[in-house]
Amino acid sequence: MTAFDEHRRLLFAIAYRLLGSAADAEDVVQDVWLKWSAADRSAVADPKAYLARMVTHQAMDQLRSARHRRETYIGPWLPEPILTQGEDVSDDVSTAMLVVLETLTPLERAVFVLKEVFDFPYPEIAAAVERTEPAVRQAGHRAREHVRARRPRFDADPRRRRDVTERFLAAAAGGDLNTLMELLAPDVALWTDGGGKVRQARRPVVGATKVATWLAGVSQVPYEGILPSDMRVEIVELNGAPGLVFSGPDRVIATLTIDLTEDGLIRTIHNVANPDKLRAVTPR
Repeated sequence: MTAFDEHRRLLFAIAYRLLGSAADAEDVVQDVWLKWSAADRSAVADPKAYLARMVTHQAMDQLRSARHRRETYIGPWLPEPILTQGEDVSDDVSTAMLVVLETLTPLERAVFVLKEVFDFPYPEIAAAVERTEPAVRQAGHRAREHVRARRPRFDADPRRRRDVTERFLAAAAGGDLNTLMELLAPDVALWTDGGGKVRQARRPVVGATKVATWLAGVSQVPYEGILPSDMRVEIVELNGAPGLVFSGPDRVIATLTIDLTEDGLIRTIHNVANPDKLRAVTPR
């Protein structure tokens, strides 16, 4: 196994957390491979640090240009879901966490990911982001405070998450408003990402009554030409937690993940339906 192959999963993991897009992360890893193949590697003492520095630099460049595109994105922009069945992942790759990371600057996001997720030492991070070590430490402090304020450290038991997901699916599919109201937190927020390409809410739906009504309503009508009776729903592991993949006869049409309060109520629902963002969950 070559040094690049040995660290490829790490490189993708870094790029995905920086970009929130599996497709963009794969592009970054491919670009790094091309540069690595053409580089003089005889003087590379630590391939892991060298490759991590390359992928971080490439991803940060792409993130800066992506942020401009996301300013003109139609409706809410959500991260691209990935299948994580059987992989050792933690809460840092959850949809909710990636949404929080979107609010950081590219520098803060890179420092947070490299330090808090992958435990790289500050000197290596400074080299990767081309900043001084004091500047990196300061950016890391800002990022941690920002994330802590917006993403309290609470990890629901996986069995509890799956149980709530199953009950939520049954209630939504059956149009059961009473059960939905029991499962939803009073201030629950539903975010739907259609990218302007499919029919989805272009603003967050907030409040238990509004969210329950919206969910019960859409479950009873055709979606993009597909009848409810022709839809298939699977519970799979998406971004480290139980999630739902909705499919028609010939394609995946959406994913849905939930985030829970400490009391086990659903506080956030993330629904990705933009066809361009479903490629990573299609080949199951």
